[in-house]
Amino acid sequence: MAKSFHEYKNPSLAVDLVIFGYHDNTLSVLLLNRKEEPFKDCWTLPGGFLQMEETFLGTCSRILKTKTGMDDVYLEQLYSFDGLGRDPRGRVIAVGYYALINPARFNIIAGSMANDVKWFDVHKMPKLGFDHQDIFQLALQRLKSKILYDPVGFELLDELFTITELHELYECILETTIDRRNFRRKILDAEYVINTGTKREGLQNRHPELYKFNKKLKKNSFQINVNVS
Repeated sequence: MAKSFHEYKNPSLAVDLVIFGYHDNTLSVLLLNRKEEPFKDCWTLPGGFLQMEETFLGTCSRILKTKTGMDDVYLEQLYSFDGLGRDPRGRVIAVGYYALINPARFNIIAGSMANDVKWFDVHKMPKLGFDHQDIFQLALQRLKSKILYDPVGFELLDELFTITELHELYECILETTIDRRNFRRKILDAEYVINTGTKREGLQNRHPELYKFNKKLKKNSFQINVNVS
């Protein structure tokens, strides 16, 4: 005879966020230093438990506000993580999300449950608590794949940017050298960006044109394959 609904043991549900930022040609991830056990004084991804009245996105919003001081950022669900020993407190299943932000747009502050909040270069990460290293690695691979067919990279840039700055972003995320002329041609042919008719001032002997993201670009029509040199 099947058990009734109330006879089943229910695991806790959590949401963990991989928050990527881009500044000075460096891709970084935002980490918290925990005040409490488990993993006290260790670095982890921002996260929290799903409340009964919340959706996953609602939990994401609460985590961002209370633990980093941010709101209204690009979010995408990543994967579910159900390892039996992933949390020493008990059975916890986590749903991972990743966020993309421009750090210059936010004043990042640590919430009351963290000793500190800090950006780390994705190539210079500290040891992470829980299974957060696995979550981070999967999010990084997702970003590298996604940026080739979905215009998510603009979330990491200023509203106005040069083609060179966009090119540097792609090279940074993909960790490879991309032919500059070919990249420019494909970006413009794809109607990926709009020329604003203005130029970047203050650069010695150079005044490159400024572009902005084409928000009317249909996602299902967007696809760019970059050739590496």
